[in-house]
Amino acid sequence: MKKEWFFDRFCGEQLVAYAEDGILKEAAVESEKQGDEIGNIYKGRVKNIVEGMQAAFVDCGMERSCYLSLGERAAILSSYDGTVLGAKDASLKEGDEILVQIVKPARGSKGAKVTRDLSFVGKTLIYLPLSKFLGISRKLVDSELRGTLLKEAEKLIEGEEGFILRTASKDATRRQLKAEAEYLRRVYRMTIESAASSSVGACVYRDYDLPVKIMRDSLGGEVNRIYVGDLELYDRVRRLAMIRPDLDEKKVEYYKGERQLFNEFGLFDQVCQLTRPRADLENGAYLVVERTEAMTVIDVNTGSFTGRDDLETTVFETNLLAAKEIARLVRLRNIGGIVAVDFIDMQDEVHRTAVETALTEALSEDKAKTRVYPMSELCVTLFTRKRTRGDLLNFLTKPCPDCSGDGYALSDHFLAMRLRGAIMDCFSGGYEAAIVEINPELLHKILLGRYFAQELKGRWKDKRIYCVPRAGRDEEKFSVRGDNAKILSLPNDAQILY
Repeated sequence: MKKEWFFDRFCGEQLVAYAEDGILKEAAVESEKQGDEIGNIYKGRVKNIVEGMQAAFVDCGMERSCYLSLGERAAILSSYDGTVLGAKDASLKEGDEILVQIVKPARGSKGAKVTRDLSFVGKTLIYLPLSKFLGISRKLVDSELRGTLLKEAEKLIEGEEGFILRTASKDATRRQLKAEAEYLRRVYRMTIESAASSSVGACVYRDYDLPVKIMRDSLGGEVNRIYVGDLELYDRVRRLAMIRPDLDEKKVEYYKGERQLFNEFGLFDQVCQLTRPRADLENGAYLVVERTEAMTVIDVNTGSFTGRDDLETTVFETNLLAAKEIARLVRLRNIGGIVAVDFIDMQDEVHRTAVETALTEALSEDKAKTRVYPMSELCVTLFTRKRTRGDLLNFLTKPCPDCSGDGYALSDHFLAMRLRGAIMDCFSGGYEAAIVEINPELLHKILLGRYFAQELKGRWKDKRIYCVPRAGRDEEKFSVRGDNAKILSLPNDAQILY
């Protein structure tokens, strides 16, 4: 199996994708200016305490107040096997200034969820400066190894602090564990010093950006190739690979092609499919994925698949295929919370058990924590998944402006990325000029956001791009054509890009 990672940056965003034999398995995007909020630490002020909810709402300088559950230990502790050795849970009152860490970003009408149990993530350890907790990754199953690692971690604890051993700790020496523990302590001390001189609403600690987190947490020696579409990003990824003992830096390749990296390898079309509720299966059946405020619902349909034998076998084969695709989709779309899957009704209990087992096994390959509940008599299965990064669909789409936010439309950033790919495809055909017919509002947003400033200074500096506003054109639809004529015949309202 060919395992490949792809890194690129453009339009002010950083993109990372993972594919197996060309099939997209994981994708993430992050703004270069804002980054991912999860893991960031803010200095906040308690606005009010709601005793009935056992919660506090904290002003962290964001659009909406953050939600802090009182008396609840950090969510990260429940994701690992371990023991709470001691806990400090000081009472709060309105007006208190406190440090909180984002564990779940704002979504819809809800503000971000935060915790006071701060954590600092390293490659092999998670440092818990305020939680006397000793934990270990559940993916480390060897009992002898677990015992050895826990003894080493226990020696690292000083006072009322704690550590969690990550999966990568299995290859770490005692010296490496100690060095990382000291480093994470220094980061915590620097955070406290920064908070002392910061005002309420300040971000006093910002987690690593997306490429660094991927190189730290996800990449391993089993990867066959790492393609990077931006020279500056390539230098960063290659340097990070050099300090990984399990990763050969020669696997990192700078992509020099004229087409957009994700287009060249057939990944961008797969990303585009994520914006649609329908996901087709290879046998003609399909899934419908719908998000609600509290959960995600997935419906399995036979579609055009009629099978070869009886109805029960046809349904069983479809449900088995759907179980594997569902596991891929929730990982790819980074769906979190409760997921309800309405499988096609099966009469045979053996078939129900087999589908439930297939779903559990497929989800076990996910790095995020999942838990599958028994299938009901109606062939409905519930499972939970912890979201590890921001919601990809929130980047790809935006609330529809024409239906009061009940539906979704493609986001401005995503449309800019699609346009960038189309322009690059045009230039790869040997053209020196590209003529773009585009909706005036989208053109205004692209010019105002300077989405292509990086390209115009680099790969497009000797090219010409003319934009022709078309008032009747759908914002999500545009056309790009090439021309090599020295003198172009263009409408009066055409304008050169920047």
